[in-house]
Amino acid sequence: MDLTLAIVIAVVVIALAFDYTNGFHDAANAIATSVSTRALTPRVALILAAIMNFVGALLGQGVAKTVADTITIQDEATERLLVGVNHGLVIVMAGLLGAITWNLITWWFGLPSSSSHALIGGLVGAAIVGGVRVKWDVILDRVVIPMVIVPVAAFGFSFALMLAIMWILRRRNPHKINRAFRVLQTVSAAGLALGHGLQDAQKTMGVIVLTLVIAYPAEHTTDEVPLWVVFAAATAIAAGTYAGGWRIMRTLGRKIIDLDPARGFSAEAVGSAGLYIAAIGFHAPVSTTHTITSAVMGAGATKRFKAVRWGMARSIGVAWVSTIPAAALVAAACYYVAHFFLEVL
Repeated sequence: MDLTLAIVIAVVVIALAFDYTNGFHDAANAIATSVSTRALTPRVALILAAIMNFVGALLGQGVAKTVADTITIQDEATERLLVGVNHGLVIVMAGLLGAITWNLITWWFGLPSSSSHALIGGLVGAAIVGGVRVKWDVILDRVVIPMVIVPVAAFGFSFALMLAIMWILRRRNPHKINRAFRVLQTVSAAGLALGHGLQDAQKTMGVIVLTLVIAYPAEHTTDEVPLWVVFAAATAIAAGTYAGGWRIMRTLGRKIIDLDPARGFSAEAVGSAGLYIAAIGFHAPVSTTHTITSAVMGAGATKRFKAVRWGMARSIGVAWVSTIPAAALVAAACYYVAHFFLEVL
């Protein structure tokens, strides 16, 4: 086996490992509210989320193409590689290792940070130290701007939807309302898990495609995702989701605010809509974590603003802001280590 093929296999395995950690890290996003309101048991919720994550991963490729285009490894006119093959592969590997490391750190502390932004940060950090040009216009338009807009919009729409529900059902029996919304939460949780698969599995697909383009530019382009890549990424994220993310589930389900079924439904419905619009309409790799966490806060704030535990929200906000630079720094360190071993080989 030649060195290039060995590195390609290693990068693909690491990419699928990232996809797996994405699944258990972000599983709580789709099911925490449903579990905390007792709409679903934890095990049933995880099975539902895993299935819908798998299905969602098969429904599109737009986000994958955006991720594959975040760094420049080809001349657009001649399609000639601008970096050495093994050098380019090490950059991608280091980016993945940076993202996985940050995912594990935030998972350990129970902070729902963004796997999407960890991946982007990792690729950017490795690309900078590796001497590869970052497409800052893509980063700005498809990552930074949505990172600001999506949480604000999710908070506002979730707050408005919950106010409308409260006004429409103000004279109804509260026990009957809770029972009805527990049923509806099964649908909204499934929709959110579908959106998570549609968004997050595609990001791993994009990294694998980038790897294939670097190693075999004559056979692959960033405009096409091979079928085996689609199914591998879908399977990895579904398996990770089933493994569960109990630490983060506690944060989303209880530590931000105690939710009732109606507020859980509002948060999940708004979160799902945001993921679909971003993936299908704009091919933007938005954060499932940012979307649902902000929606939970918006729905919870309809009780009263003090009902939201803003101290925990502030800690989550710090994790959000830190994710891209932290993953970039870890990826840069990984690049130097991997590059050293590559030179030895």
